[in-house]
Amino acid sequence: MATVAFLGLGVMGYPMAGYLIKAGHDVRVYNRTASKSADWVSTYSGGTACETPKEAATGAEFVMACVGNDDDLRSVVLGENGALAGMSEGSLFVDHTTASASVARELYSVAAEQGVGFLDAPISGGQAGAENGALTIMVGGDSEAYNRAEPVMELYAKSVRLMGDSGAGQLTKMVNQICIAGLVQGLSEGLHFAECAGLDGRAVVDVISKGAAQSWQMENRYEGMLDREFDYGFAVDWMRKDLGIVLDEARVNKASLPVTALVDQFYRDVQAAGGGRWDTSSLIVRLPKADS
Repeated sequence: MATVAFLGLGVMGYPMAGYLIKAGHDVRVYNRTASKSADWVSTYSGGTACETPKEAATGAEFVMACVGNDDDLRSVVLGENGALAGMSEGSLFVDHTTASASVARELYSVAAEQGVGFLDAPISGGQAGAENGALTIMVGGDSEAYNRAEPVMELYAKSVRLMGDSGAGQLTKMVNQICIAGLVQGLSEGLHFAECAGLDGRAVVDVISKGAAQSWQMENRYEGMLDREFDYGFAVDWMRKDLGIVLDEARVNKASLPVTALVDQFYRDVQAAGGGRWDTSSLIVRLPKADS
């Protein structure tokens, strides 16, 4: 068993760190709001709450992180109280944040200078995936580091794959978010059309989900969309953050993403309507019901 630090105990990180301690690892946790660390330790006995990322990372073989964005990631990695200040040569940092490919490459280089490995390993599967240990993890970095970290990541994942060099994990997550954005908008329009046509939306989905229209979003989000209930995890605010990363990268690699750019603006409309914390299926609120 290894000594593992986990930085960031949000809706994803909290249960992910729990799987590590259930597997018998010595787990130290850090969260910017210290009360969250205390709550985690009371939930998962045997863990240790730490006051700084450096304290959590000191002596750890693996340091995992799941924070908000590029700046949050830098804040827990760099500086006198950052994780790298406590990590030893040969240890490994695994970043599960959805962040930019550029920050992944930046921190990979900084870590390498002191003999520390760095993997960008963003996750997909939402809160339910984290709680059920069924996440999908797409990884960028060195194969040797990946081979060492894979058994640890598999404790909370159903699928883990090395996608290429540093940054490739984040780029793959961007593809994931591009696909989700288009799917949710298409599903919103389809359900809206069904309502306007006087059809039973549930009956429609029951039929078309058996054919080529089937998707995870359809099977897991259609009922909430029909009922206009949007409390299922991944928030619009976070999706807009992710799509901003996607569109920034597209300006660099010259990818043409007209639908993604449009859906990003649709999510801006949802935010303006007070739905920043609604889950991403809330796109349908832009399309009024037939009787509205």
